[in-house]
Amino acid sequence: MKTTKTILAGALAMSALVPMLSIPGAAFAQQYGPAQGMPRIEGFNVDEVKRMRPGVELNFDLYGTPGGSAALRIDGATRNVPMVETEAGHYEGTYTVSSRDKIAARSAVTANLRVGNQVASTVLNESLQIGVGYHSAKAAPNPQLKIERFNVEPVADLGGGNDLQFSMAGTPGAKVDLVIHGVKARVFLPEVSSGQYATTYTIRNSDRIVRNSTVTANMRMGDRVTSATLGKPLQTPAAPVPVARICYNCGTVEAVNLVEVKGEGGYLGTIGGGVVGALLGSQVGGGSGRTVAQIAGAVGGAYAGNMIEGKVRDTMHYEIVVRLNNGTTQMVPFAADPGYRIGEKVKVDAGVITRTS
Repeated sequence: MKTTKTILAGALAMSALVPMLSIPGAAFAQQYGPAQGMPRIEGFNVDEVKRMRPGVELNFDLYGTPGGSAALRIDGATRNVPMVETEAGHYEGTYTVSSRDKIAARSAVTANLRVGNQVASTVLNESLQIGVGYHSAKAAPNPQLKIERFNVEPVADLGGGNDLQFSMAGTPGAKVDLVIHGVKARVFLPEVSSGQYATTYTIRNSDRIVRNSTVTANMRMGDRVTSATLGKPLQTPAAPVPVARICYNCGTVEAVNLVEVKGEGGYLGTIGGGVVGALLGSQVGGGSGRTVAQIAGAVGGAYAGNMIEGKVRDTMHYEIVVRLNNGTTQMVPFAADPGYRIGEKVKVDAGVITRTS
């Protein structure tokens, strides 16, 4: 009886498993998400410390595919370092050196970035301590690495979200990274074809890149290292600001004056008036009184004739007063009304006025 119950229980357990077994990969589908593309690590760096000793904090930054899970391992450390994604594609991690650790200035540091089932890894290419240097200082054997061309496509705006496209040609099979002044992390240049390296760096809001930021490319192969500095700006030159030319003989009509010029009697007016005056005087009185009347009439007639001729010669003309842009004024006369009005913009050139607007 006991055996029968055991067999029955086993049969029931197997029947419960049959639906799961009939659906291929059901359990795995719950454990693993759909296949995704290979994650990419764009930069990996550390804030180098002055001295490696217990209690010192090592701060790491990793830049790459967003939405992943990142961690790093330090040779000589007693534990791994989880990294937190503080913004899209930027992971940060801090490790406090313990007295149990055996971390050296040149300890290798490996970062892993997992997205779905895919993992990308990279090794830190700098030391943990300032001035030590990760790579050995021995001279590179021949043939030496060679950077033949290093270029960037400048952009109009260096604000966050804009792309800088870098390219390099040189020795094939090397590892290339960029150090951009104003960017915290190093930027990797993958080899897209034999001897051709290229990448697109998307500027972050935290970057402090300016037009003439120094960009240094480092090419490594084993213990051999060579470097080159970018010889062009990262930003296209701004359009020149047009310089307004000052028109020193341009100005504004400040006044329009009507001027009367008094005429002056001439020789003919004086003689003609004197003759008329003498004739009038000869008809007044007699004897010496007649003579006095003649003299007075002649003088008065001459004056009157002169005044009459002067009145005839009176003229009217216009004066246009222009306030120039340099603050001075200039007056231009006209025999007749030239038609200019106060406030008009004009230009005075050798005594000739022309409108400018």
